[in-house]
Amino acid sequence: GTNPYTWFTMEALEDTWKNLQRIIKERDVELSREQQRQEENDQLRKQFAQAANAFHTWLTETRAAMMEGSGTLEDQLEATKQKAAEVRSQKGQLKKIEDLGAAMEERLILDNRYTEHSTVGLAQQWDQLDQLGMRMQHNLEQQIQARNRSGVSEDALREFSMMFKHFDKDKSGKLDHQEFKSCLRALGYDLPVVEEGQVDPEFQAILDMVDPNRDGHVSLQEYMAFMISRETENVQSSSDVEQAFRALTSGDKPYITAQELYANLTKEQADYCIARMRPYIDKSGRPVPDSYDFVDFTQSMFIN
Repeated sequence: GTNPYTWFTMEALEDTWKNLQRIIKERDVELSREQQRQEENDQLRKQFAQAANAFHTWLTETRAAMMEGSGTLEDQLEATKQKAAEVRSQKGQLKKIEDLGAAMEERLILDNRYTEHSTVGLAQQWDQLDQLGMRMQHNLEQQIQARNRSGVSEDALREFSMMFKHFDKDKSGKLDHQEFKSCLRALGYDLPVVEEGQVDPEFQAILDMVDPNRDGHVSLQEYMAFMISRETENVQSSSDVEQAFRALTSGDKPYITAQELYANLTKEQADYCIARMRPYIDKSGRPVPDSYDFVDFTQSMFIN
Protein backbone atom coordinates (compact mmCIF):
# COMPACT_ATOMS: atom_id res chain seq x y z
CA GLY A 1 0.00 0.00 0.00
CA THR A 2 0.97 3.62 0.37
CA ASN A 3 4.01 4.63 2.39
CA PRO A 4 3.33 7.52 4.76
CA TYR A 5 7.07 8.34 4.99
CA THR A 6 7.62 9.27 1.30
CA TRP A 7 5.68 10.35 -1.73
CA PHE A 8 8.12 8.68 -4.21
CA THR A 9 7.11 5.54 -6.00
CA MET A 10 9.29 3.07 -7.91
CA GLU A 11 7.75 4.23 -11.18
CA ALA A 12 8.65 7.84 -10.41
CA LEU A 13 12.19 6.91 -9.41
CA GLU A 14 12.66 4.78 -12.55
CA ASP A 15 11.40 7.66 -14.74
CA THR A 16 13.76 10.08 -12.98
CA TRP A 17 16.66 7.64 -13.43
CA LYS A 18 15.96 7.19 -17.14
CA ASN A 19 15.62 10.95 -17.60
CA LEU A 20 18.94 11.48 -15.83
CA GLN A 21 20.68 8.97 -18.09
CA ARG A 22 19.26 10.76 -21.13
CA ILE A 23 20.41 14.15 -19.82
CA ILE A 24 23.92 12.77 -19.14
CA LYS A 25 24.18 11.42 -22.70
CA GLU A 26 23.01 14.73 -24.18
CA ARG A 27 25.50 16.61 -22.01
CA ASP A 28 28.30 14.25 -23.07
CA VAL A 29 27.47 14.99 -26.71
CA GLU A 30 27.43 18.74 -26.03
CA LEU A 31 30.75 18.58 -24.18
CA SER A 32 32.28 16.50 -26.99
CA ARG A 33 31.13 19.07 -29.54
CA GLU A 34 32.43 21.94 -27.44
CA GLN A 35 35.78 20.19 -26.98
CA GLN A 36 36.03 19.67 -30.76
CA ARG A 37 35.11 23.33 -31.36
CA GLN A 38 37.74 24.54 -28.91
CA GLU A 39 40.38 22.23 -30.38
CA GLU A 40 39.55 23.50 -33.88
CA ASN A 41 39.72 27.09 -32.61
CA ASP A 42 43.07 26.44 -30.97
CA GLN A 43 44.38 24.87 -34.16
CA LEU A 44 43.25 27.95 -36.06
CA ARG A 45 45.03 30.15 -33.48
CA LYS A 46 48.23 28.15 -34.02
CA GLN A 47 47.97 28.38 -37.82
CA PHE A 48 47.48 32.16 -37.64
CA ALA A 49 50.28 32.57 -35.10
CA GLN A 50 52.74 30.49 -37.12
CA ALA A 51 52.05 32.50 -40.28
CA ALA A 52 51.97 35.86 -38.45
CA ASN A 53 55.17 35.26 -36.49
CA ALA A 54 57.05 34.11 -39.59
CA PHE A 55 55.77 37.10 -41.59
CA HIS A 56 56.79 39.54 -38.85
CA THR A 57 60.27 37.98 -38.70
CA TRP A 58 60.57 38.36 -42.48
CA LEU A 59 59.43 42.01 -42.26
CA THR A 60 62.03 42.76 -39.58
CA GLU A 61 64.88 41.03 -41.42
CA THR A 62 63.97 42.62 -44.76
CA ARG A 63 63.81 46.10 -43.23
CA ALA A 64 67.23 45.59 -41.63
CA ALA A 65 68.69 44.29 -44.91
CA MET A 66 67.33 47.27 -46.83
CA MET A 67 68.78 49.73 -44.32
CA GLU A 68 72.18 48.00 -44.18
CA GLY A 69 73.07 48.38 -47.84
CA SER A 70 76.72 48.10 -48.87
CA GLY A 71 78.79 48.40 -52.02
CA THR A 72 78.58 51.08 -54.67
CA LEU A 73 75.48 53.21 -55.08
CA GLU A 74 74.55 51.21 -58.17
CA ASP A 75 74.93 47.95 -56.21
CA GLN A 76 72.75 49.32 -53.42
CA LEU A 77 70.13 50.50 -55.90
CA GLU A 78 69.96 47.08 -57.58
CA ALA A 79 69.74 45.33 -54.19
CA THR A 80 66.99 47.71 -53.07
CA LYS A 81 65.01 47.08 -56.25
CA GLN A 82 65.26 43.33 -55.65
CA LYS A 83 64.12 43.73 -52.05
CA ALA A 84 61.24 45.97 -53.13
CA ALA A 85 60.14 43.32 -55.64
CA GLU A 86 60.37 40.69 -52.89
CA VAL A 87 58.19 42.85 -50.62
CA ARG A 88 55.49 43.08 -53.28
CA SER A 89 55.68 39.35 -53.93
CA GLN A 90 54.85 38.73 -50.24
CA LYS A 91 51.47 40.43 -50.64
CA GLY A 92 50.02 36.96 -51.26
CA GLN A 93 51.32 35.70 -47.91
CA LEU A 94 49.74 38.69 -46.19
CA LYS A 95 46.45 37.80 -47.90
CA LYS A 96 46.62 34.27 -46.43
CA ILE A 97 47.14 35.74 -42.96
CA GLU A 98 44.19 38.09 -43.50
CA ASP A 99 42.04 35.10 -44.53
CA LEU A 100 43.04 33.24 -41.35
CA GLY A 101 42.23 36.35 -39.31
CA ALA A 102 38.81 36.59 -40.95
CA ALA A 103 38.14 32.92 -40.16
CA MET A 104 39.02 33.59 -36.52
CA GLU A 105 36.66 36.56 -36.37
CA GLU A 106 33.90 34.47 -37.91
CA ARG A 107 34.34 31.92 -35.12
CA LEU A 108 34.41 34.75 -32.54
CA ILE A 109 38.01 34.02 -31.55
CA LEU A 110 39.13 37.27 -29.94
CA ASP A 111 42.31 36.13 -28.20
CA ASN A 112 45.48 34.32 -29.30
CA ARG A 113 48.07 33.35 -26.73
CA TYR A 114 50.44 32.12 -29.43
CA THR A 115 51.21 35.52 -31.00
CA GLU A 116 51.16 39.23 -30.25
CA HIS A 117 50.64 40.22 -33.89
CA SER A 118 47.37 41.21 -35.54
CA THR A 119 46.23 41.29 -39.15
CA VAL A 120 45.93 45.09 -39.10
CA GLY A 121 49.37 45.56 -37.54
CA LEU A 122 51.10 43.28 -40.06
CA ALA A 123 49.32 44.97 -42.99
CA GLN A 124 50.49 48.37 -41.75
CA GLN A 125 54.08 47.16 -41.38
CA TRP A 126 54.03 45.63 -44.86
CA ASP A 127 52.74 48.88 -46.34
CA GLN A 128 55.42 50.87 -44.48
CA LEU A 129 58.11 48.52 -45.79
CA ASP A 130 56.78 48.85 -49.35
CA GLN A 131 56.85 52.65 -49.02
CA LEU A 132 60.37 52.51 -47.54
CA GLY A 133 61.60 50.51 -50.53
CA MET A 134 60.23 53.11 -52.97
CA ARG A 135 61.70 55.99 -50.94
CA MET A 136 65.11 54.31 -50.77
CA GLN A 137 65.13 53.68 -54.53
CA HIS A 138 64.35 57.34 -55.14
CA ASN A 139 67.00 58.38 -52.62
CA LEU A 140 69.71 56.21 -54.19
CA GLU A 141 68.82 57.49 -57.66
CA GLN A 142 69.09 61.00 -56.22
CA GLN A 143 72.53 60.20 -54.76
CA ILE A 144 73.77 58.77 -58.06
CA GLN A 145 72.48 61.84 -59.85
CA ALA A 146 74.16 64.12 -57.31
CA ARG A 147 77.43 62.24 -57.66
CA ASN A 148 77.36 62.39 -61.45
CA ARG A 149 76.23 66.00 -61.77
CA SER A 150 77.58 67.83 -58.75
CA GLY A 151 80.78 65.88 -58.19
CA VAL A 152 79.93 64.99 -54.58
CA SER A 153 82.18 62.02 -53.92
CA GLU A 154 80.76 58.57 -53.32
CA ASP A 155 82.77 58.39 -50.08
CA ALA A 156 80.97 61.51 -48.81
CA LEU A 157 77.58 60.09 -49.80
CA ARG A 158 78.45 56.78 -48.14
CA GLU A 159 79.48 58.60 -44.95
CA PHE A 160 76.18 60.52 -44.90
CA SER A 161 74.20 57.32 -45.37
CA MET A 162 76.16 55.34 -42.77
CA MET A 163 75.75 58.10 -40.20
CA PHE A 164 71.99 58.21 -40.80
CA LYS A 165 71.73 54.43 -40.37
CA HIS A 166 73.80 54.60 -37.17
CA PHE A 167 71.33 56.96 -35.51
CA ASP A 168 68.26 55.22 -36.98
CA LYS A 169 68.20 52.68 -34.15
CA ASP A 170 64.74 51.28 -34.91
CA LYS A 171 65.44 50.93 -38.68
CA SER A 172 62.36 53.02 -39.46
CA GLY A 173 64.03 55.01 -42.23
CA LYS A 174 63.60 58.31 -40.38
CA LEU A 175 65.15 60.25 -37.49
CA ASP A 176 63.37 62.25 -34.84
CA HIS A 177 64.69 65.78 -34.27
CA GLN A 178 67.01 64.79 -31.42
CA GLU A 179 68.51 61.91 -33.42
CA PHE A 180 68.93 64.23 -36.42
CA LYS A 181 70.71 66.79 -34.23
CA SER A 182 73.06 64.13 -32.87
CA CYS A 183 73.72 62.94 -36.43
CA LEU A 184 74.68 66.46 -37.56
CA ARG A 185 77.03 66.85 -34.62
CA ALA A 186 78.67 63.53 -35.46
CA LEU A 187 79.23 64.86 -39.00
CA GLY A 188 81.03 67.89 -37.59
CA TYR A 189 78.25 70.48 -37.35
CA ASP A 190 78.98 72.87 -34.47
CA LEU A 191 75.50 73.15 -32.96
CA PRO A 192 75.28 74.89 -29.56
CA VAL A 193 74.09 73.06 -26.47
CA VAL A 194 70.96 74.77 -25.13
CA GLU A 195 69.02 74.28 -21.93
CA GLU A 196 65.95 72.07 -22.02
CA GLY A 197 62.98 74.04 -23.27
CA GLN A 198 65.10 76.67 -24.98
CA VAL A 199 65.06 77.14 -28.76
CA ASP A 200 68.21 76.68 -30.84
CA PRO A 201 67.81 79.19 -33.72
CA GLU A 202 70.54 77.56 -35.84
CA PHE A 203 69.00 74.09 -35.58
CA GLN A 204 65.51 75.51 -36.15
CA ALA A 205 66.76 77.08 -39.39
CA ILE A 206 67.99 73.65 -40.51
CA LEU A 207 64.63 72.09 -39.59
CA ASP A 208 62.90 74.73 -41.71
CA MET A 209 64.67 73.15 -44.69
CA VAL A 210 64.40 69.43 -43.87
CA ASP A 211 61.13 69.32 -41.90
CA PRO A 212 59.14 72.43 -42.83
CA ASN A 213 55.79 70.91 -41.83
CA ARG A 214 57.24 69.88 -38.45
CA ASP A 215 55.94 66.31 -38.47
CA GLY A 216 58.67 65.49 -35.97
CA HIS A 217 60.79 63.32 -38.26
CA VAL A 218 63.44 63.64 -40.97
CA SER A 219 63.31 60.96 -43.66
CA LEU A 220 66.41 59.52 -45.34
CA GLN A 221 65.44 61.30 -48.56
CA GLU A 222 65.09 64.69 -46.81
CA TYR A 223 68.34 64.16 -44.94
CA MET A 224 70.36 63.22 -48.04
CA ALA A 225 68.93 66.13 -50.04
CA PHE A 226 70.01 68.49 -47.25
CA MET A 227 73.52 67.04 -46.98
CA ILE A 228 74.04 67.12 -50.76
CA SER A 229 72.87 70.73 -50.92
CA ARG A 230 75.34 71.63 -48.17
CA GLU A 231 78.15 69.92 -50.06
CA THR A 232 77.43 71.87 -53.23
CA GLU A 233 76.08 75.17 -51.87
CA ASN A 234 79.35 77.04 -52.46
CA VAL A 235 79.25 76.33 -56.21
CA GLN A 236 76.92 78.89 -57.73
CA SER A 237 77.73 78.65 -61.46
CA SER A 238 79.91 76.97 -64.08
CA SER A 239 82.24 79.98 -64.01
CA ASP A 240 83.07 79.21 -60.36
CA VAL A 241 84.14 75.70 -61.35
CA GLU A 242 86.05 76.96 -64.37
CA GLN A 243 87.97 79.41 -62.22
CA ALA A 244 88.79 76.62 -59.79
CA PHE A 245 90.18 74.43 -62.61
CA ARG A 246 91.99 77.40 -64.12
CA ALA A 247 93.72 77.99 -60.78
CA LEU A 248 95.09 74.43 -60.92
CA THR A 249 96.69 74.90 -64.35
CA SER A 250 99.97 76.60 -65.09
CA GLY A 251 100.03 79.59 -67.44
CA ASP A 252 96.27 80.18 -67.53
CA LYS A 253 95.71 77.47 -70.15
CA PRO A 254 92.20 76.60 -71.44
CA TYR A 255 92.90 72.95 -70.61
CA ILE A 256 94.26 70.89 -67.74
CA THR A 257 96.61 67.90 -67.78
CA ALA A 258 96.20 64.60 -65.99
CA GLN A 259 99.36 65.34 -64.01
CA GLU A 260 97.85 68.61 -62.75
CA LEU A 261 94.60 66.87 -61.79
CA TYR A 262 96.33 64.13 -59.80
CA ALA A 263 98.69 66.65 -58.20
CA ASN A 264 95.87 68.83 -56.84
CA LEU A 265 92.90 66.50 -56.37
CA THR A 266 92.33 63.18 -54.66
CA LYS A 267 92.73 60.11 -56.88
CA GLU A 268 88.96 59.55 -56.82
CA GLN A 269 88.26 63.15 -57.86
CA ALA A 270 90.91 63.09 -60.59
CA ASP A 271 89.60 59.76 -61.92
CA TYR A 272 86.09 61.24 -61.96
CA CYS A 273 87.23 64.26 -64.01
CA ILE A 274 89.33 62.30 -66.49
CA ALA A 275 86.53 59.80 -67.09
CA ARG A 276 84.13 62.62 -68.01
CA MET A 277 86.33 65.29 -69.62
CA ARG A 278 86.88 65.35 -73.37
CA PRO A 279 90.45 65.55 -74.73
CA TYR A 280 91.28 69.19 -75.48
CA ILE A 281 91.39 70.22 -79.16
CA ASP A 282 93.00 73.55 -80.09
CA LYS A 283 91.58 76.12 -82.53
CA SER A 284 93.35 74.48 -85.45
CA GLY A 285 91.55 71.22 -84.73
CA ARG A 286 94.59 69.36 -83.40
CA PRO A 287 94.37 67.49 -80.07
CA VAL A 288 96.83 68.54 -77.36
CA PRO A 289 98.46 65.42 -75.84
CA ASP A 290 97.49 64.51 -72.27
CA SER A 291 95.15 67.49 -71.90
CA TYR A 292 91.47 67.78 -70.99
CA ASP A 293 88.84 70.40 -71.75
CA PHE A 294 87.60 71.56 -68.34
CA VAL A 295 85.50 74.41 -69.86
CA ASP A 296 83.36 72.02 -71.89
CA PHE A 297 83.16 69.68 -68.87
CA THR A 298 81.84 72.35 -66.46
CA GLN A 299 79.39 73.80 -68.96
CA SER A 300 77.91 70.41 -69.84
CA MET A 301 77.70 69.52 -66.13
CA PHE A 302 75.66 72.64 -65.31
CA ILE A 303 73.47 72.29 -68.38
CA ASN A 304 72.63 68.72 -67.29
